[in-house]
Amino acid sequence: MIGTFGALYATRWMGIAPGGGAIHTGIGLVLVLVGAAVVAMVASGLTAVVLERVAYRPLRKRGAGRLSALISAIGASLFLQELFALWQGRNLVPFPRLMEKRVLFHVFDAEIRNDQLLVIVGAMVMMVVLDRFVRTTRLGRGVRAVAQSPETATLMGVNIDRVVTLTFLLGGLMAGAAGLLYVVYLENTGYNIGFLLGIKAFTAAVMGGIGNLRGALLGGLALGLIENYGAAVWGAEWKDVIAFSVLLIVLMVRPTGLLGESLSAARA
Repeated sequence: MIGTFGALYATRWMGIAPGGGAIHTGIGLVLVLVGAAVVAMVASGLTAVVLERVAYRPLRKRGAGRLSALISAIGASLFLQELFALWQGRNLVPFPRLMEKRVLFHVFDAEIRNDQLLVIVGAMVMMVVLDRFVRTTRLGRGVRAVAQSPETATLMGVNIDRVVTLTFLLGGLMAGAAGLLYVVYLENTGYNIGFLLGIKAFTAAVMGGIGNLRGALLGGLALGLIENYGAAVWGAEWKDVIAFSVLLIVLMVRPTGLLGESLSAARA
């Protein structure tokens, strides 16, 4: 949600207003998208770091359980929603069209537009960069070590606070970039758009296996296909019901997720 508003204000600073015409020239489009992405990612990333310091770190220092952290997360989410509702109102806020939307090619009878392709390519690039960072860099090894065993990581000299802050920062940066893709595709935002998207992101993570980045990507793709096929069969009003039903079924039938076993084996 914060990423979408960061992108919105970035376009306003660039003098782009809703209904002012689409930018569809190559270098101009690239510069606008990059500028909006930087602002969205910085706004979301900094917010995530502040939330870690305010809503999570005090609980971790006191040795509070995971349920306390979950309750704190819900409270922080509601606080941000209502804060933006007071600031921006409770109606949808239009986002300017940044690119001329046109059909590039067909897959059977389905039309694939350039904005849809941008979302897919952007998500794949983000996934590859994040996966390579976590798997190959020194900081990424620290993240994996803390996720596996915080106590052992501390004994090995890993700074837990720095790793947790880095993790929140990475999550915020990715959310900011995703917010830009969201508004480029849907061309509107609002104070409460993050809630439903957060629930579905959690569902995707559970489907893929909690803690497994590649599993989260696979779970997201699977959830999107299931949602859209279900909506085509039973109607669009059942789309969210289908997503939550999938979450319940996965938790009951395979709580480790699609790639959960490989994650357990890697940890072993």
